Amino acid sequence: MKIRMSWVVSFAVVVAASVGAAEPAVPAKFSVQFVTVEKDVKLEVVDWGGSGRPLVLLAALGADAHIYTDFAPKLTPRYHVYGITRRGFGASSVPASGYSADRLGDDVLAVIDALKLNRPVLMGHSMAGSELSSVGSRQPEKVAGLIYLEAAYSYAFYDESSGDTLNYLIDSIEMRKKLEQLVPGGGRPDQKQLVEELLKGVLQLEKELRDRQMLLKGMPEPPKEAAQEPRPAVPVGIRGIYGGFQKYTAIPVPILAIYALPHDLNDLGDGEALAKDPAAAARAEADDIARSGTQANAFEKGVPSAHVVRIPHASHVIFMSNEADVLREMNAFLASLPGA
Repeated sequence: MKIRMSWVVSFAVVVAASVGAAEPAVPAKFSVQFVTVEKDVKLEVVDWGGSGRPLVLLAALGADAHIYTDFAPKLTPRYHVYGITRRGFGASSVPASGYSADRLGDDVLAVIDALKLNRPVLMGHSMAGSELSSVGSRQPEKVAGLIYLEAAYSYAFYDESSGDTLNYLIDSIEMRKKLEQLVPGGGRPDQKQLVEELLKGVLQLEKELRDRQMLLKGMPEPPKEAAQEPRPAVPVGIRGIYGGFQKYTAIPVPILAIYALPHDLNDLGDGEALAKDPAAAARAEADDIARSGTQANAFEKGVPSAHVVRIPHASHVIFMSNEADVLREMNAFLASLPGA
């Protein structure tokens, strides 16, 4: 299983295994409240306490705020730490809609306003990078900084040349929206410009789909029996988030972006088998660097306010696999912000 898809498809399984593997030495003290962000939609907000600058933690797709039960107490001596469980997951409401990146970003802003937080720093893991970029690009005055933990991929910063595995999905979503505008009354009076944009988008999407085709060729075919079985229903939150990706290209706030690069062998496939085959491990790492590394370089170049850190052989769940490294980089970044 390639990490590029397992990060998001099976993240809940990874999280459950990781959390169950180690109990905190001292049970974390926290309180929970529910904040209304939209009619009939309430989000779970965990408050671990602490003093200092407010720091809001956002979990990856498939996880809730409690994923930080062990990590958050390490931050409370310097910061007041909160966690938000996004809509569709955990104890938060599960509405039928409202999962676009900007809507989820609005949810975060609603919590910030409800708690009267003064320019907090937002930290997000994995897919939470889309919410960070939504807030930072649209309302940068609301936050003092953003911390991306293995979260600054194409759903957080789009660069067509990066070759990120999810570019094809982001471009297909944009293509669908523009095709709808071709319909009479679709809302775009500049039809000539719209057609030119679509033609350019078709060429880009074709290239990305061919790259994906090559990637899929290297994966084993599912057994015929499995192919005939009905596919399990995808939770509304996951389906909505995948269908609500947006392009972010300008994020004018101080940023710390931490990548696992190259990733731990277990993230790249069968870690035990790769460890026994140095040549295969080298190929897997080279492929990871070619893809994830290109995205990291694109983020570093395209976002001048970002400090990019690469931690070799870390797991995608980097705040667990490399806790000390993450805490060190976070503390240094937070100390550098105005008003620290």
